[in-house]
Amino acid sequence: MKHYTGINDIGNLQQAVKEALELKNDKLKYRALGKDKTICLLFFNNSLRTRLSTQKAAQNLGMDVIVMNFGSEGWALEYDDGTVMDQGKSEHVKEAAQVVSQYATVIGIRAFAGLEDKEKDAAELVLNSFVKYASVPIVNMESSLQHPLQCLTDAITMEEYKIVGRKPKVVLSWAPHPKALPHAVANSFINMMQLQDADFVITHPIGYELDPKITKDILIEYDQEKAFENADFVYVKNWSSYRDYGQIKCTDPNWMITASKMKVTNNGKFMHCLPVRRNVVVTDEVIDSKNSLVIKQAANREFAAQIVLKKILENDETNSSENRRT
Repeated sequence: MKHYTGINDIGNLQQAVKEALELKNDKLKYRALGKDKTICLLFFNNSLRTRLSTQKAAQNLGMDVIVMNFGSEGWALEYDDGTVMDQGKSEHVKEAAQVVSQYATVIGIRAFAGLEDKEKDAAELVLNSFVKYASVPIVNMESSLQHPLQCLTDAITMEEYKIVGRKPKVVLSWAPHPKALPHAVANSFINMMQLQDADFVITHPIGYELDPKITKDILIEYDQEKAFENADFVYVKNWSSYRDYGQIKCTDPNWMITASKMKVTNNGKFMHCLPVRRNVVVTDEVIDSKNSLVIKQAANREFAAQIVLKKILENDETNSSENRRT
């Protein structure tokens, strides 16, 4: 695996999940793999779980870690070609990506959607520019459209807590939020679920349809309680409007996840990527219940990142060996 920018880069998802769970039982087994290698994590936006879990995963593999809050500590980057840089941008991504590549074996990038210009966000300028100009592998730590480390985590968690022998029913539910939020987590969760053998339903208010190129033929149920019936996993996330890009079209508190709604599930497990606004997105009763997996999900972020880095380092090691032979 050269880069990890989306869930499809992992190859066989079920095999990757199996390997991640094996790593969880012996997370220092491959510590020698990252010896004398460095990962540089560039954060253009805030982070808690992604930052800590990716650092820990790299350390488990014996890597050195450099972290930079690029949005506040680095020069403002220019991404367009041919630009006369006589305004506020001090450095072009062409030079920045190449410079960072000299210090790192792997680069992690976290850069959110602006939610103002749909086409600009779809172009994934920050992520794709580093993929284009860096000379080392890139790991997507959440971009405008995708959060592939999170959805790999979700696949690992569902594998741990599924009912053996039962084809699971999984629901992705929109919930209210006071701020306009990106589509990245929802998009990646959908992409991941398309690789699973499961009954999958998306539920949200009318007007919150996601990009139809991503949702494709997935069942969308506008009645939340009907969608929840017999669900084994209820994955909850807010997102802003895609059609009226970045706008909040509905703040209906009736879409909040409550204990009464969870009662119609098949003793369903509650999932959320965190951070979560209590008693806005979900009631205390649900998130604090024994069926809440949010803390277990957060723990699995470490092993999702670790299996990704392991595969990248193994690919790098294989390529280096082939180059030495030639």
